Order: sequence, then C-alpha cells, then structure tokens
Amino acid sequence: MEHPTLPDGLPHLAEVTPSLLAALGTPDFDNTLGIAEVSAAAVLLIDGLGAELLDANAADAPTLARLRGGRLHVGYPSTTSAGLAAIGTGVSSGRHGMVGYSFDLPDVGVMNTLRWRVHPWGDDLRGTVDPEAVQPMPTLFERAVAAGVDVSVVSPAEFTHSGMTKAVLRGGRYVGVHALGDLAASMLTALSRGGFCYGYHAMLDFVGHVYGPESAAWRLQLRHVDLLVEMLVESLPAGAVLAVVADHGMVELDESVVDVDSSEPLREGVRAIGGEPRARHVHPVDGAESDVLAVWRETLGERAWVVSGEEAVETGWFGPGVTDVARSRIGEVVVASRGRSAVLRRTEEKLESSLRGHHGSLTSAEQLVPLALAYG
Repeated sequence: MEHPTLPDGLPHLAEVTPSLLAALGTPDFDNTLGIAEVSAAAVLLIDGLGAELLDANAADAPTLARLRGGRLHVGYPSTTSAGLAAIGTGVSSGRHGMVGYSFDLPDVGVMNTLRWRVHPWGDDLRGTVDPEAVQPMPTLFERAVAAGVDVSVVSPAEFTHSGMTKAVLRGGRYVGVHALGDLAASMLTALSRGGFCYGYHAMLDFVGHVYGPESAAWRLQLRHVDLLVEMLVESLPAGAVLAVVADHGMVELDESVVDVDSSEPLREGVRAIGGEPRARHVHPVDGAESDVLAVWRETLGERAWVVSGEEAVETGWFGPGVTDVARSRIGEVVVASRGRSAVLRRTEEKLESSLRGHHGSLTSAEQLVPLALAYG
C-alpha cells in the first residue's frame, strides 16, 4: 500500500502565530502568510472546524464563508494536542514532541496529554511530570513577551492550570472564560490594548465527537461559532487583524472499526498503545517489532496505513527535523486510519470508543483547516 504524504504546497498551522507576530513588527518572526502590518493581532482556534466541513456547511456559517481564504494543513497527528502545540511553538509535532493525544513516556507509561494523567483515567501527573520538561522549547508567547508584546491567552477557565496549557501555551496572561460571550469580550478587550491574543473555543469539536460532524447538532453548533466570529469582526479595533483557524477536521466512523481489546493477534507482542482511534502509536516488546508490524498490516488491511516509526518519520508525517525526544514517543509501529475506520479499545478506552466523530489521521477531511482573516 502506498504511503500517503502531507498536503504539498499548503502552509502549516504552525506558521500562523509567527506570521501574526511578524505583522505586529515583533523582531525574529517570519511572516510567511503575508499578513498585512497591524497594531493588534488575534488568532481564534475553533477546535474541530475542518475546511471540508466548513465548505459543506457554508450556509450555516455565512460570516466564516465570507472571510475564508486559503487553507492550512495541520500535520500528523491531526489532533488537538499537536495543533495547540503548533500554535504555541511554531513548529510541527516532530520538533515540539506532542506527537499524540496520548504517548509513551519513560518511567510514566502512556500519558494522556489533554488530561495530563496516566492514560486514560489514571493518576494526575501535574505534580510529577513537569510540562516544561515534556515540551521544553520556549513558546512563541514567551518569546513575544520577552520582546515587549502584550500577550493574552483566552481559553476555558477549566484549563487555566492544565499540564497542556503549561506545556505549549505558557507565557501570556491567561484569561479563563466560560461561554461565547466572555470569550468574545475578553478577546476584544485584549485587542483594544494592542499586542497579541490567542483565543480557543472547544465545543464544536465536543459536539462532533458526541453526535458526529454530519449531525444537526453539529451544524447548529457551527451557527454559534459563526455568531462568535461575527461578534468579533463587527467590533475589531482599527488596525487589528483576526485570524480564524482550527486544529483539525473530523470524520464520522462506520462499521469498519476494529477493537484491539477483543483481538488477540493485535495484542500479541505489544507492550503499550498510545495515540487515539485514528492515529495509533504501537510499541512492541523488544524483538517483536517486525512481527507486530506484519500482523497489524495484515489484520487492518485497507482500513489503515500501517508503517514502521522510521517510515513515518522518513516520509515526513511528523514534519522536518524530528528530535530524538519526539522519536522516542513515536511508536515503532504507526497506524493512520483510512476512510471511516478506526482502531478502538472498547475495554481500556470506554469513553473514546463510544464517540461517533474522530480525527487524527492523514485524510484531507482531518488535515485541512480554514484560514479566515478579518481586518479592523
């Protein structure tokens, strides 16, 4: 089976924050997206808003449909932890090291990056696993603050002290919000001071996971997102820019899914499984790598691209310049689901396996996200 590659010629999500900071005149940042010179800049990340989903449902998002311009790709895996890290660090997953929804850490086991717990619902690791050690690169926000830029991070209050926030979004003033109204108000307040603001909205992704991205619930939630964007655009200060992006798209699963926990061949010789249903890291026991790779390829067949970790790195799935730390977190076997299939774990991951909508893989539905720009 031919290995897929990332979209050729499209900018990466990691280019958004550096381009906005460069447009503000901040030294040592590259404006690869060609954003006009501004006095204030904000990026609003809508979790789960794939470009293909927006195109298919443009009638429910007239403001976004009017503003949408180019597309970005998000890299592999197409998941929130990698996407937020791309926004916060300006590099792809092979460099920032957040290579999955969950991944294997020495002396810890598989860690869930969003919950900062032993995956899926084990011990809270915030007191024992330092987020700055997991992702030690200075964030773009830290660099901007050091250059004198006023930086705000406007995101749900529940994430104020999360490990993920400290790992990839540290450096700015954190403003915890609770609903669309205070998200919009807080972003506009930050823009009125000048400088840079990052805003995050999670609920479109949540609704897509629970009901599916083809559901009426998802489309109605998209209308709320569009209203949020409309409120921001109507009140943008003169000289400000708003960039609306996403961390990934989403697909709805069908009956072709496979359950690892009920498949003895898929568990044979495997010591740990990370990632998520559409983007798995498989870690065999020593000496079983070739056997595990062969069995997973044969068992999954056309339902997934199954490659060795080395093949995934060499093909560029994790971007250029993969670090040794990131490589240690990438599975010796990497599994990227095709079509509407997924590799579930119905015993170990009850919640994740019950969801209808998923993401993480290399399909265009998951990889491509919109870039919508508005100027005040």
